[in-house]
Amino acid sequence: MGNEDRRCAADRRSFLNRLTLGLGALVGAAMSIPPLAYVLSPLVGRPPRKWRDVGMLEQFPIGETRLVQFQDSTSTAWAGATAKTGAWLRRTGEDEFIAFSVNCRHLGCPVRWVNDAKLFMCPCHGGVYYEDGEVAAGPPPEALARYPVRVVDGKIEIETSPIPLTTSDFA
Repeated sequence: MGNEDRRCAADRRSFLNRLTLGLGALVGAAMSIPPLAYVLSPLVGRPPRKWRDVGMLEQFPIGETRLVQFQDSTSTAWAGATAKTGAWLRRTGEDEFIAFSVNCRHLGCPVRWVNDAKLFMCPCHGGVYYEDGEVAAGPPPEALARYPVRVVDGKIEIETSPIPLTTSDFA
């Protein structure tokens, strides 16, 4: 093998080494984008919030608490049934309502309203909330999250947001 052949083989080897390193760096960069975007996304933009119609004023007697369902504000077109979420809605006056998240503040399990006891109960870990959403017993660290509610032309609307598990989710 002559000098010319050795130099050609060395150039080829050097080129292939650079190509392999470049492609490896490109793949590594491409694979790091999704986790980086996930970590940085809360800094870039707030989750979407939308007002959702949950019923007519006359459907809710004063003093009653009822489960209402609506489309999640963060759902995608292909989410199907998983795009549905809910809230516990209580009418407190003529045009006054309180809407509580259906999720316990402990680990996000669904709470249910027990009308006879006037309590929200979390069956998973024994969390109990009073009818005003404050913690009565169990491990939840804070009161049930509340959604903003308004009445527009006789329709009740809830401002939706992603499932709130901490106070900062409503900030």
